[in-house]
Amino acid sequence: MDDRTFRNAMGKFATGVTVITTELDGEVYGMTANAFMSVSLNPRLVLISIGERAKMLNKIKESGKFAVNILSEDQEELSMLFAGQIQEKRDIKFEPLEDLPVIKDSLVNICCKVYNQYVEGDHTLFIGEVTNLVLRDGTPLAFYEGKYREIVG
Repeated sequence: MDDRTFRNAMGKFATGVTVITTELDGEVYGMTANAFMSVSLNPRLVLISIGERAKMLNKIKESGKFAVNILSEDQEELSMLFAGQIQEKRDIKFEPLEDLPVIKDSLVNICCKVYNQYVEGDHTLFIGEVTNLVLRDGTPLAFYEGKYREIVG
């Protein structure tokens, strides 16, 4: 199979959308990702997958911590911004939580310290130990077949 066929097949798995954030030397960094999952309840662990060419990879390695911001349906523009689909500068309002910048009004903000990391193929899998989280009501931003989708209840 070719790369496009594989990507199309993986796109059949509907996901939520997250923005991964970290802070290093007073600078905030973020990237959109849908490769996120819970791993364990005891200890509380989650997983994110970061491509080897992503600038965020070394930022997380250096900081040793990251936040997962699960976006709500009205945060599509933020997703596009952190995915590099919007090039113009925007003033993003971050809030501090556990010494990490988190995105205001996300459905969930999850603060993590790097628990372990594994290089697999062209990505690094970061296992994060959850140190704190904030949970809000709302509808998630969904992604399916390369497009944002509306969840109809």
